[in-house]
Amino acid sequence: MGIAIRRYEASDLDAVIDVFLRAIREIASRDYDAAQVDAWAQADRTVWSRRRLDRPTWVAVVNGGIAGFSDLEGSGHIDMLFVHPDCQRTGVASALLGQVEREARAGHLAFVTTDASTTARPFFEANGFEVVRTQVVEVRGARFTNFRMQKRLNPV
Repeated sequence: MGIAIRRYEASDLDAVIDVFLRAIREIASRDYDAAQVDAWAQADRTVWSRRRLDRPTWVAVVNGGIAGFSDLEGSGHIDMLFVHPDCQRTGVASALLGQVEREARAGHLAFVTTDASTTARPFFEANGFEVVRTQVVEVRGARFTNFRMQKRLNPV
């Protein structure tokens, strides 16, 4: 399976929202209860459109379709990294993270950080991230445990 990473385009909006919603409903739902999934699996198209364009965002393309996406805030924070359920464990997340890390290094960032879900934590740990702290966050009335994680990229 060939994975091509490219910059997000405005026409990708519906596909990345679909990846996000399906990843939560079909994959993260193994680690979260129904109320948490319902609270998390929502996407305001206007907000998403703006956020995808106001920071570097990349999509992974497999067989002509979007298989995943990720972004990088200027601070080095990875806000989102999601993979379509049909493409789990195929290298899509690793390819996206590789692109994010290359961009962060090019920007001379010393660290990248993320707030990883219980579902995503093992992936980030396997890729050199360490837990900085456990957090409890609230989203639309539902409480979630997630993990602030970081990875050193460049010597300070």
